[in-house]
Amino acid sequence: MNGRLFQWSMIALIVAALFGASLTQDRLNRDREVLGLTRSAPLENAPPVLAFTTVALGGFRGLIANALWMRMDELQQDGKYFEMVQLADWISKLQPTVPQVWIHLAWNMSYNVSVQIPDLPARWPWVRRAIELLRDEGLRYNPHDPGIYRELAWQFQHKLGADLDDAHWVYKRQWAYEMNYVLGDTHPDWDVLINPKSPEQREKSQILREIYKLDPTYMRKVDELYGPLEWRLPESHAIYWAMLGLDNAKTKPQLIQLRRVIYQSMHLACLRGRLLAVAGGEKDMKRFEIGANLVLAEKADRAYEDMIRDDQEMRQNIENGHKNFLRDLAWTLYTQNHVSDAAKWFDKLRKTYTNSVPDGITVDDYAVMRVTEYAGETSRNKTTLMIEGILQRSFFYLAVGESDQADGYARLAQKIAQTYTKGVDFKTMRGNEEVRVDRVDLDPLPVIRRRVLDQVIDPKNGFLDDVLAAQLRTVLDMPAIPLRPPDAEPANSTPTPTPSTNSPAPPKA
Repeated sequence: MNGRLFQWSMIALIVAALFGASLTQDRLNRDREVLGLTRSAPLENAPPVLAFTTVALGGFRGLIANALWMRMDELQQDGKYFEMVQLADWISKLQPTVPQVWIHLAWNMSYNVSVQIPDLPARWPWVRRAIELLRDEGLRYNPHDPGIYRELAWQFQHKLGADLDDAHWVYKRQWAYEMNYVLGDTHPDWDVLINPKSPEQREKSQILREIYKLDPTYMRKVDELYGPLEWRLPESHAIYWAMLGLDNAKTKPQLIQLRRVIYQSMHLACLRGRLLAVAGGEKDMKRFEIGANLVLAEKADRAYEDMIRDDQEMRQNIENGHKNFLRDLAWTLYTQNHVSDAAKWFDKLRKTYTNSVPDGITVDDYAVMRVTEYAGETSRNKTTLMIEGILQRSFFYLAVGESDQADGYARLAQKIAQTYTKGVDFKTMRGNEEVRVDRVDLDPLPVIRRRVLDQVIDPKNGFLDDVLAAQLRTVLDMPAIPLRPPDAEPANSTPTPTPSTNSPAPPKA
């Protein structure tokens, strides 16, 4: 009897325990979801292989993934990046909701695998695939993870936007070519993209949404807040994905990284965020230059100030970036021949960040100092080379119709020559002794200018192609010369890029 009573007592206790556990299960599931420890809902629209591994392998997925991670670490230490691609793909199928898997795979393709390819145009498919992994797959399974948004924005800001990769112009040209097809060669018409009417408009809107995962309604929101942006350049897309990440992220620790992308990309968009299509036009993107988009100056400045206000913990770092932005902005405005605006921002720099520039100098002095500081005032040869390089830029901008920037560079060359000439007789320290130095005079500025002009318009030097050289001659009222036959290849020609949709894709990871 006692034994049976004990059994019923244990059964009752077990039932009570199970009932108690059921009451806390919902709360545990919510806590696990918030902490990112598991996925409480099944993967939706997952490929068959991924669905199989998720259901069939169960808890063994973690053990298999750990073994693959260790193997990947060995391959990375040995520099075997191509072999890592396949392993990373297996890991992504085993752990699709672990953001680091997608970040690691994309980084490996973009920064390790691509640079192993000596043929620069052949690097683009790998970089493009890295973007697709984050955008099309990583965010699909981790739509609220700030790390993936940050990494995607960084691919645009740094890999495509910066100049550290030898193939960076290939990336910029290919991306501009693709965006030019979808968005056109002027500022996007948001109403048409959001509510397309014609079949062609619907096709391009569909490509924008389904291929590039860009929402034109949200693009307009970004453009109204930070623009008008040049959407054919990568910095605009870095801002888009960082802002989308701030809106969607549910965790806080990495939000400063997204904020940093926004103000850094606004910095770049202001100083080099305008596309100057030349020698071939914007239709085929045969060749283009990037110029300043100074209408963004106020918004870029406000982006820095907003981030300084909203993130007290990183205030000092953001202030350092803001200080550098004001310096670059004053310099850029000066080279654009907007001297009064340059003086205004230079004055703000001096008042906001005391001791950021030497006391008593004008914006003219600062512009000259910025160029000449590396060469030293006593070097005639280096000063001549600087003036020649600046005049080359001046003639280039004359050829492409950017007269303000051409005049700004011409003014800068004149200021450098004047600064050098004023210091013909000065003293310097040699060891512990103050000695007199007599500098060798520069050639007269008109002589240097004529010498540079002859070099620039000479087709053998390849500085300007035939079309730009003819445009420069027209601007300067110089006699025209016959153009070369159409089948002749210019000395510095660049092949017309093909859309990356037709480019050979890298092997799928």
